[in-house]
Amino acid sequence: QVQVVESGGGLVQAGGSLRLSCATSGSNFRFNAMGWYRQAPGKQRVLVARITSGGTTTYPDSVKGRFTISRDNANNTVYLQMSSLKPEDTAVYYCNAEFSQRAYWGQGTQVTVSS
Repeated sequence: QVQVVESGGGLVQAGGSLRLSCATSGSNFRFNAMGWYRQAPGKQRVLVARITSGGTTTYPDSVKGRFTISRDNANNTVYLQMSSLKPEDTAVYYCNAEFSQRAYWGQGTQVTVSS
């Protein structure tokens, strides 16, 4: 059974940085794509960053230039380096891993940015 576990969230002041990690286990295949989503209270879950096994990345304008996603294909692990954090980045961040039209999700990690 595939498991996805996020870590690295926490409380940071505006302008600060955090690095999120996502480890997976239980798979004998390489995920086609891995990514990060976030969900703020009362809002929908939205894409923050995505990276394919070939290294192609996608970011929404809201985080472009501030967030960087990277992955370790050998270990099916993905990271999210977040810089210049803003209070509006406050949310629960979820890791997502895609394979064969199926998505695997972690439980999420809270990121809180204080002003």
